[in-house]
Amino acid sequence: MPKAQDPLPGRIVILGAGPCGLACASELDRLGHRNWTLLEASPTVGGLASSVVDRAGFTWDLGGHVVFSHFGEFDRLLGELFAPHELLHHDRSSYIRFRDRWVPYPFQQHLHCLPQADAEACLVSLTHACQQREQTLPTDTDFATWLQAQYGSGLVERFFAPYNTKVWAISPERMSAGWVAERVAPVDLDEILAAFYGVKAAPAPKWGPNSTFAFPSIGGTGEIWRRLGARLGNRVRTRAPATSIDPSACLVRLESGEAVPYDKVVATMPLDRLAAMTTTSPPGLREAARRLKHTTVAMVGLGYRAPTLDERSWFYFPEDDVPFYRATNFSKYAPANVPGADTTAFSSWMTEISVMPGTRVNQRALVKAADAALRRHRLVPGLAELATAHAEMIPYAYPIPTLDRDEALALTVPWLEDQAIYPRGRFGTWRYEIGNMDHAVKMGVDIARRLVTGATEELLSSQDAVPAGSRS
Repeated sequence: MPKAQDPLPGRIVILGAGPCGLACASELDRLGHRNWTLLEASPTVGGLASSVVDRAGFTWDLGGHVVFSHFGEFDRLLGELFAPHELLHHDRSSYIRFRDRWVPYPFQQHLHCLPQADAEACLVSLTHACQQREQTLPTDTDFATWLQAQYGSGLVERFFAPYNTKVWAISPERMSAGWVAERVAPVDLDEILAAFYGVKAAPAPKWGPNSTFAFPSIGGTGEIWRRLGARLGNRVRTRAPATSIDPSACLVRLESGEAVPYDKVVATMPLDRLAAMTTTSPPGLREAARRLKHTTVAMVGLGYRAPTLDERSWFYFPEDDVPFYRATNFSKYAPANVPGADTTAFSSWMTEISVMPGTRVNQRALVKAADAALRRHRLVPGLAELATAHAEMIPYAYPIPTLDRDEALALTVPWLEDQAIYPRGRFGTWRYEIGNMDHAVKMGVDIARRLVTGATEELLSSQDAVPAGSRS
């Protein structure tokens, strides 16, 4: 648990202008503490929530992002940055491709949509799993064991194992189950049986915090952070990569040779890199940080000279015949994501392929395979002209909740905080379960309040209060 009270913050240096770093700077201003500098290595702000416009005029996000919120701080920020008409609102409509058909999400709630033999196999093993559920799993249960206990072998073999292996680029046996609370949908056996036997024809209730979501009408997700960065002014310094932090001298050194003094550092960069660049970090701490695992994602955006006709939001692909694990109907999110906002002439699809870091990726081959898969599964007309193909490699995409993650975090984070270095954000905390944009904003706001007023960090305190594994 972070300390509830810290000395007065003095000069705060924030590393990283993603949602967490920008929200921290904004809250510091709101609290009247203006002695801060934000350093961003990239030419633009936004971090993982950035957007780009390719040479053909198509807008792309760096992976799948939608706007939804658990927190009033995030809602307030959006209200300050956007007029109501500048956010488009959608009901989630997502499906899983299974064999020759589209199965509504969540997969486990729609067994009646599967081929008869698959549906019966899933139902038998799911019923057995539900009957055994009173057995308490150990708190250190791995994700594969949790899936088997929750859903049974039929669902695991057909969907959960192949899909999660595709997303995480490692097997579920190597992952903890402590992160699943809002990430893996539960089951309602009565609802499933009623639908399976035709007693109830209505669709399963929508599950999850993103069952409805918003999206900026222009500029992609990155528009949120461009507006916030512009509001913060010239204390946000882009093209300013930090190379080291020296706690003994209280200096952040930049690639340019400049040394920036600090009293506190809020670091939103990946925790393994943060440990490596902190000059006084002991070897054992660096080794613990190196054990943390993450995925790299190739985002392949494909724009077509074909109208946007599909009304659905995004699609999951667990099977091996498709290179990507998810395809997003990106022109459906906002017409301005295509040239001239003309969805009668253009459509765009954003696909995501997960690999382990260091994997050599043939981007041209990925584009070809992704295009072929979209056509084969009839998301794109077979003769539609490909207007653009844009690939982005995202080196740090998702922190993997491995079995030894919490042990590594317990060794690294407290030591860094004792040096007045506060790792926050998706990769600062290395917690996928609090890795959404609204979580990042909340963490940025919370650490600003803690440093200025001594307030307890609400989000991290709520996480620390729940033992690993019990959220399932």
